[in-house]
Amino acid sequence: MLEFSDLLPVAVDAAERAAAFVREAKAPTDPAAWGRKGLKDFVTEVDREAERMVTSYLVEHVPDSLVRGEELSPDTESDNLVWIVDPLDGTTNFLHGFPAYAVSIAGVHRGIPRVGVIADVVRQITYTAVAGGGAFAGTTPMEVSRIADPGAALIGTGFPFKALDLLPQYLEQFAYLLRHTTGVRRAGSAALDLVDVALGRFDGFWELQLAPWDVAAGVLLVREAGGIVTDAAGSEDVLKHGSIVAGNPSIQPWLLEAVPYGAQGEDET
Repeated sequence: MLEFSDLLPVAVDAAERAAAFVREAKAPTDPAAWGRKGLKDFVTEVDREAERMVTSYLVEHVPDSLVRGEELSPDTESDNLVWIVDPLDGTTNFLHGFPAYAVSIAGVHRGIPRVGVIADVVRQITYTAVAGGGAFAGTTPMEVSRIADPGAALIGTGFPFKALDLLPQYLEQFAYLLRHTTGVRRAGSAALDLVDVALGRFDGFWELQLAPWDVAAGVLLVREAGGIVTDAAGSEDVLKHGSIVAGNPSIQPWLLEAVPYGAQGEDET
């Protein structure tokens, strides 16, 4: 019988070890040394080494578990615990010295996130959640905002840079939300964007195309902080390639109606 609270210290240790490694690592300054996973999508040896560190630590301490990540068996499914890992969310930020990148680890059981850890590398703050146990910034409880008026809301987003065919649709949504809210922000790390929703800094967040390792830990943080997370069609099953709409209980439903693109963008890698 899995005790999910017992898994949290393991995930925290793994995330903080990897975050310390990334913090001390030197980003390659020559773009010729930046590996490419796709259009505008970079990977470095720092990503790979951080993922190796996280994977070996998790498997050593939870032997029956599996690890799922972009570089490690991205389609792994199991009845056992599956760790969904992003060892460096915000690689482009890391490469440019823009201070928004993190290590993200989620423990998922039977398709449901049960443990979530996001280690902010630059700020050196670790955010945690266990299903049914709340969300925390260090030892401080996290709570989504209480802003109910969209005109007073600050919304986070991410550009569909991996799926540029969605850009015209995204720009229409962006224009609408910019007119009807107090502002829209894009920092380049979905994990930290969801942290900002859980902390109440953002009242809502939407993005057209994300992967499970981008969101798995952050989804649990937002939900445990009192927020709502669905895909664009309103489904709570968001651990897949596709869209995400998150926010506090007032803004998330409004945001879901404000970006009416149905299920477009779903199930694309």
